[in-house]
Amino acid sequence: MPADTMQIARVDLSAEAERVSRAIDAFFSALLAPPGDGRSQLYEAMRHAVLGGGKRLRPLLTIAAARLFAVDEARAMRVAGAVEAIHVYSLIHDDLPCMDDDDLRRGKPTVHMAFDEATAVLAGDSLHALAFEILADEATHPDAAIRSQLALALARAAGPSGMAGGQMMDLAAEGRRLDLQAITRLQQLKTGALIEYAIEAPCILAALDPADRAPYQAYAEEVGLAFQIADDLIDDGGDEAAAGKRIGKDAAAGKATFVSLLGADGARRRANELVDHAIGRLDRHGQEADLLRAIARFAIERDR
Repeated sequence: MPADTMQIARVDLSAEAERVSRAIDAFFSALLAPPGDGRSQLYEAMRHAVLGGGKRLRPLLTIAAARLFAVDEARAMRVAGAVEAIHVYSLIHDDLPCMDDDDLRRGKPTVHMAFDEATAVLAGDSLHALAFEILADEATHPDAAIRSQLALALARAAGPSGMAGGQMMDLAAEGRRLDLQAITRLQQLKTGALIEYAIEAPCILAALDPADRAPYQAYAEEVGLAFQIADDLIDDGGDEAAAGKRIGKDAAAGKATFVSLLGADGARRRANELVDHAIGRLDRHGQEADLLRAIARFAIERDR
């Protein structure tokens, strides 16, 4: 058995993912109790989007990276909630008719289908704002400088230099032939930026010197690309019921993907190379990095 497989075997990824998912649900359930006035539909739409679904990859990465530096898990869980709020807001907006026009997300109707488009826009806006409210709260960290760094890094990851910029590049690329370098850059922003933040945030919580963050940033970048390649493989030939969303969208829209550029076998080989490199970044760590190792493998072994 290879050494990395032996290390990964020490942690039960499924149990850890379920534990983090329950904690995130409890966190949002408490924050988003409907107020019993004219805003109730907005709160219900936010709850519909954020509760009881998804892989919780970004929160799980945040908790896993926090273990490397013995960061207090309660603080890390609040940051994990902020990351998930940004992620879910992006999904709500991506699903809108003006964007990807999807009617299914996480195995249930998208927010604009379950409610209406106006409510979906407001739900996304509200989750975006909620993320920064969480980070600015003293409960996340007593040091205002740390809270400021967390908020600044998330704004960069979510905005035009990160996720939103990548989404714009994706929209602009429809019907165009992109090369591997261009599609890699697009996905590093659209998908990778928020995954990278999930790893960077625990480094900030631990007051790790920026010069010492390089191996963790590289891990996040490589896992983010592997995760996107797996998404492309699922969209190319996955099972729609298992995925919980419509598949074949990229080909129908004429979008270039890792699969269209490399072929399914080539894309799968590239994803495995990225994961091997990512796991290698953690060689200086022992069992405290086992969850990160397991997540890296999950990124390419999943079916949804």
